[in-house]
Amino acid sequence: MDRTYTHIAFLVVPNATLLDITGPYEAFSLAAQCLQSHTGKPNTTYVLHTLSIDKNRIVRTSSGLCLQCESSIKSLDYQIDTLFIPGIPENMEDMVSPKILSWIKQQAVKVRRICSICTGAFILAEASILNNRRVVTHWKLCDKLAKDYPSLDVDRESIFVKDGHVYTSAGVSSGIDLALALIEEDYGRTLALEVARELVVYLKRPGNQAQFSVTLKHQDSDYKPIQDIKDWLPEHLKERITVEQLAEQALMSPRNFARVFAKETGITPAKYIEKLRLETACRFLTETQLTLETIADECGLITINNMRRLFLKYLKITPSDYRKCFRAQI
Repeated sequence: MDRTYTHIAFLVVPNATLLDITGPYEAFSLAAQCLQSHTGKPNTTYVLHTLSIDKNRIVRTSSGLCLQCESSIKSLDYQIDTLFIPGIPENMEDMVSPKILSWIKQQAVKVRRICSICTGAFILAEASILNNRRVVTHWKLCDKLAKDYPSLDVDRESIFVKDGHVYTSAGVSSGIDLALALIEEDYGRTLALEVARELVVYLKRPGNQAQFSVTLKHQDSDYKPIQDIKDWLPEHLKERITVEQLAEQALMSPRNFARVFAKETGITPAKYIEKLRLETACRFLTETQLTLETIADECGLITINNMRRLFLKYLKITPSDYRKCFRAQI
């Protein structure tokens, strides 16, 4: 029986973030096992490759652990289907040599897909592969990416972004989300779901889901009155919450409270509550059997229409479609 091989290659650059490589690698490895065992497609599979940039096949990653690559970029004897470029935690200006950038650029016009994980977007940008494309990287470095490469349309929220055959992803764990999305592209939701279950992760967070929760994103506040309000809010979302009410609890005037809250968190009280209600609704949709009406009420959104508008505003998906897509993995 003739087999069809899809070659997935990971460029292992010195000082790369280990999980940028091993996360998606493991997802594709499990997908290959599932394809061979019980998907009814024994004649098609993924073949995984790790490539060093020179003849030294042992590469030290940023954590200090070393990876022994299968081969180097100079000894390819197959057509790469999907090429992954990992990120490097520091010294991005000195990431890779012009020769390696040239090789990446050459591959970009040959491969079906080229993908970056986390700060790997800087490598693709330096190789001029991201010009005039919508892209994403780790949230801490989105502003730097936009400043260093003005032609890029930097998405500061999404977990991963597809623009043509170029895929960029956010923080390191998002490489797994991206890999699952690519597996679903290739072989459908059933296989991606099986791999997600083996990895004990969600089938996939939607690419346009925020990189991290509102409570994590705006947690850098040491001012106790504001922190107390943030701790109080999750348990009272069902109630009607006003700035005046919160200001009274914090023993401030409404105007001063709004100013201090925005200064401490980087977001207005109203916007913070709105996003907190959205995230709570997402959890209810994926983790419970509650009706949409009940969820809207529990989150303080009152009506389904209000909840629907909020989901379309931030996630570009309706609550019912969100549940349909993301509850199956539980």
